[in-house]
Amino acid sequence: MMRKVLTFIMAGGKGERLHPLTRDRAKPAVPFGGIYRIIDFTLSNCVNSGLRRIHVLIQYKSISLQRHLRMGWNIFNSDLGEYVDVIPAQQRIGSDWYKGTADAIYQNIYSMEQEKADEILILAGDHIYKMNYYKMIAFHRQHQADLTVSVFELDKKRSAHLGVVEVDKKDKVMGFVEKPLKPKTIPDKPDKIYASMGIYVFNRKILEEELTEDAAKNTDHDFGKNIIPQMIKKGRKVCAFNFSSLKSEGECEADRDANYWRDIGTIDGYYQANMDLLGTEPIFNLYDKNWPIRTYQEQFPPARTIHSGKETAGRVGLLLDSLISGGCIISGGKVQGSILSPNVRINSFSQVYDSLLMEGVDVGLYAKIKRTIIDKEVRIPRGVVIGYDLAQDKKKFYVTDSGIVVVAKGTEIK
Repeated sequence: MMRKVLTFIMAGGKGERLHPLTRDRAKPAVPFGGIYRIIDFTLSNCVNSGLRRIHVLIQYKSISLQRHLRMGWNIFNSDLGEYVDVIPAQQRIGSDWYKGTADAIYQNIYSMEQEKADEILILAGDHIYKMNYYKMIAFHRQHQADLTVSVFELDKKRSAHLGVVEVDKKDKVMGFVEKPLKPKTIPDKPDKIYASMGIYVFNRKILEEELTEDAAKNTDHDFGKNIIPQMIKKGRKVCAFNFSSLKSEGECEADRDANYWRDIGTIDGYYQANMDLLGTEPIFNLYDKNWPIRTYQEQFPPARTIHSGKETAGRVGLLLDSLISGGCIISGGKVQGSILSPNVRINSFSQVYDSLLMEGVDVGLYAKIKRTIIDKEVRIPRGVVIGYDLAQDKKKFYVTDSGIVVVAKGTEIK
């Protein structure tokens, strides 16, 4: 029964490596895929999995996130005990803000006690993936585990950026190390590791005991660094749920997408995850009617293209291999391999390639944009070129090592 499960979504991180996109908003509130926010994917997984009791823990620069949740996720029936509650640091135990992932849950230990849940599901609000959490919870119950950690199979060379889980052949967790240089590999797969997805199912009473013990110590109060290693050392039963194995089951589209999980930790990662939505057969499918991704959208008129070249040669509103949102107008310009959020205007003779344009962006006449992320409410003046000369771009904008240019929200370009 999923009614016995209480869900916490961690949505309070600063997202410093996503700067400047997180300059004015929390990481889970960063726009994604044209019309969504990053947190919509985790919340949609919850709804599609039958979870209806959800606490979203917020902290830094949370106004945009709170507004989005209020306007887009007020969909539950409180008479049936369903809700999405947005909870800042309660400071009921001390005067501190959330000091770590474990401390964030500990500060809300009273909620766990009041709800009397059997299991606590803990999720990150800044990942892109589809997952039926019911299957992980069923695995947890079947194995009578104290804790189940969801893991994702990756190449060994990526271990320095992730929490790595060591397992035996019976899915029991033998070790958990954050960002190891010499990681333990998967049994019989010497080139592969199990990376922690930051998704945990705890038995409630066990979690309360572990959090209370950790709170009395001088630690980082972090699940990966402290709580999980502490439980393994004690001999608690900690199991690993292989998310990638769901792909072989293929019971629904979410299972077939089980080879896809992205931790949107950097600008490059964020850009690539958006690009994964494009193409004839996109790596990540938004169009599954059986596993819909919900969001909040303002009411905009339909998108449209203007000009066919009849009036002026070369003045054609052209859209190729792209995602386009409501209210967009392609007025005699060309857009290819890009994602346009609502109310974007592309003016005549301008060109936009392989870029992400957020709400309210206006690209002027004859402008050229390539491999660029342009945040909200930016006007690109006539003839401006971005993404073609990175040395010049670095004087005005943020540029990643791989050459992705980021124009911050509200930037005035002259």
